[in-house]
Amino acid sequence: MIVGIPKEIKKDEHRVALSPGAVEALAAAGHTVLVEKGGGVGAGIADKEYEDVGGRIALSADEMWRQSDMIVKVKEPLRPEYARMREGQILFAFLHLAAAKPLARVLLKKKVVAIAFETVRTPNGSLPLLQPMSEIAGRMAVQEGAKYLEKSMGGRGVLLSGAPGVPKGNVVILGAGMVGKNAAKIAVGLNADVTVLDVNHSRLEYVDDIFGGRVKTLTSTRFSIREAVRGADILIGAVLLPGARAPLLVPRPLVKQMNPGSVIVDVAVDQGGCVETIRPTYHSKPTYVVDGVIHYGVANMPGGVPRTSTFALSAAILPYTLELANLGASEALRAFPELAGGLNAAGGRITHPAVAEALGMKYTRAEEVV
Repeated sequence: MIVGIPKEIKKDEHRVALSPGAVEALAAAGHTVLVEKGGGVGAGIADKEYEDVGGRIALSADEMWRQSDMIVKVKEPLRPEYARMREGQILFAFLHLAAAKPLARVLLKKKVVAIAFETVRTPNGSLPLLQPMSEIAGRMAVQEGAKYLEKSMGGRGVLLSGAPGVPKGNVVILGAGMVGKNAAKIAVGLNADVTVLDVNHSRLEYVDDIFGGRVKTLTSTRFSIREAVRGADILIGAVLLPGARAPLLVPRPLVKQMNPGSVIVDVAVDQGGCVETIRPTYHSKPTYVVDGVIHYGVANMPGGVPRTSTFALSAAILPYTLELANLGASEALRAFPELAGGLNAAGGRITHPAVAEALGMKYTRAEEVV
């Protein structure tokens, strides 16, 4: 199979989907790997590093897309890439279709086999391809929030650790999944006061255990969210419903009750966000202010640390990329149920129930189209 690795064109996105080590593994398995010229530069990977391990450099995006049977990329295709997709081509990437109806329509029209990293799910319910980016985003959320709390950045001027005789900063995390746990880890490390809310009691028990009582845990209700958010210096949105639009947990009237200069970091923004006032932003201009509250809405947070993120993502997706290349889409989806769960669209149909519901489209079972 010919596997194509594009240079990402999303603004401020510097990751690349596969590292040289992953390209070498694909080449060793007998596949041709086309890497678009300069594709890895943002992550500190030169074209020669890919060539040295058996990859080929495509001089243009058009050439790479035209020749490739499977496209493996980080972020969802953008409008300039729509025309490059073709019927039967495998697209393996973060797609977040619940918040991207125009892209979904193109995938259906083109009859692309679209497999989303974020909905590949193992039998035990884990999300192996989303996990490394969620870990990084969760850790970055506190780091970025703390930065924008500084007065020079427009914030309240609060140090999360406090100081002797001075209260600590208050970090509130909505969601105790992978993003939430990693955000809590960094916030606890900075000696902040940390509160985590979730509807899943088992997750709260786990957070309580691993942090030895250093994190306050609350069952997520309208009341508990309202009480916690009002006093937050940093509010982190860390909710996830795989494939579905994020639930709206923080309406604008509640944002208005937050302290001026406090910071919202909504990691769920790529699925629509859990804060009503959030909208997508970019690393080059990551924040804006609503009702006196700083909003950080970068939808590709791990792209801010592209070298770390590239190698973490590449390691996670390589086994699945190899199976898709070795077996083809139909056989790989039958052999690996978790990949079938990742299938969002094929044959002009939506094949993931949560995506179909979010988009208001008909759902078709994967086995009926692949």
